[in-house]
Amino acid sequence: MKTLLLTALIIVSTAQAKVLFILTNHSQMGDTGKRTGFYLSELTHPYYILNDKGIEIEIASPLGGPSPIDPTSLDMKDKDNKRFFEDAKLMKSVLTTKKLSDLNPKDYKAVVFSGGHGTVWDFTEDDTIKKFIRDVYENNAVVSAICHGPAALVDVKLSNGKYLVEGKKVAVFSDEEERIVKLEKVVPYLLETKLKKQGAISVAGKPWSSSAVADGRLITGQNPQSAHEVGKLILKQIK
Repeated sequence: MKTLLLTALIIVSTAQAKVLFILTNHSQMGDTGKRTGFYLSELTHPYYILNDKGIEIEIASPLGGPSPIDPTSLDMKDKDNKRFFEDAKLMKSVLTTKKLSDLNPKDYKAVVFSGGHGTVWDFTEDDTIKKFIRDVYENNAVVSAICHGPAALVDVKLSNGKYLVEGKKVAVFSDEEERIVKLEKVVPYLLETKLKKQGAISVAGKPWSSSAVADGRLITGQNPQSAHEVGKLILKQIK
């Protein structure tokens, strides 16, 4: 009986939690002529971990409207990606994302910035994102980002004037991985280097291996392979 009651309480508490995923609106890979956007599994992997526990999820972007999917991320052997294309509700949410400036950061227990190369162009330059992150974090909620998603954390300062990442462990798409994919001269900056300059403690794992870290209410993952673990860490924190 006690076990059943505890399970019921957990279900109720997670059902009351609301999580916001934020996706990029940027679709061009610099001046290469190639397409980019958000990396599909960096949405689907954590999304379904949370969704399947009854957590309410909303999808937003800096501009609102459709968010482009990086064509290189369309791996249909991935069961969560396949599920996405059979999930009319989630697909509609990606095509009609909410505009971030229309939302109240106090409404969410966690905000998750899915990665993809598009983010290093629009996330970093968006002042609404910076303020939203600060307000979410200072409201004792979770701030999370995956792969290039931590581009949203660049230049984010708390009310005390310190960088959010200062002295905190973070896992982001590493400089080594950027060089392996030969995009180090295409992206406007190297994400790992940029955050380290703002006081972040990089916990980079081997390229393409799962590496996720929770430093208090800041949860980050290094690459697509880390997205499942990020989802699990978010779930653990908001429960």
